[in-house]
Amino acid sequence: MISRRELLAGLGVATVAALGGVWLRQSGGIKSPPGADLALREARFTGLDGQVTGLEQWSNRILICNFWATWCAPCREEIPLLMQLRSDLQRKGVEVVGIAFDQAEKVAAFAKEMQISYPVLLADAGGIGLLRKLGNPSGGLPFTLVIDQRGAIAGQVLGLITAQKILDLVDPLTNKI
Repeated sequence: MISRRELLAGLGVATVAALGGVWLRQSGGIKSPPGADLALREARFTGLDGQVTGLEQWSNRILICNFWATWCAPCREEIPLLMQLRSDLQRKGVEVVGIAFDQAEKVAAFAKEMQISYPVLLADAGGIGLLRKLGNPSGGLPFTLVIDQRGAIAGQVLGLITAQKILDLVDPLTNKI
């Protein structure tokens, strides 16, 4: 039988390992797995207008692709920052795209309430599988990718973003334009 001390020690080790994984991913220490770029290019999403689309409509642009949900508190916290980043970076060829995991009606109402200024798409039932293919094994949200002009994943952040972290990923790409 496991003692309370062993259980607490195990939980402590697990917590440190999980936080270390998040730190590595946010610091750029974990790269997207092989095939992630192709999985993203092949992915299809539904727009709030009901049209099925992919990310190819923004080819030749740098994308900040943010996976989120209306029920996710950190996701909701990021939205004003994402709108500001879009406003600040659009002239440099950067677009923000939000991909929501929720019912279309809820996402549309929330986007209207928040006055989201960037395109919002809906993930389908295979969305969590896509997140895993993109290097997010837990399927956690929020999850943000920076995609270069060729459609390759240039960086990723699992968890709450900061402006500095996104700028650190985007700036080297805008300098190539």
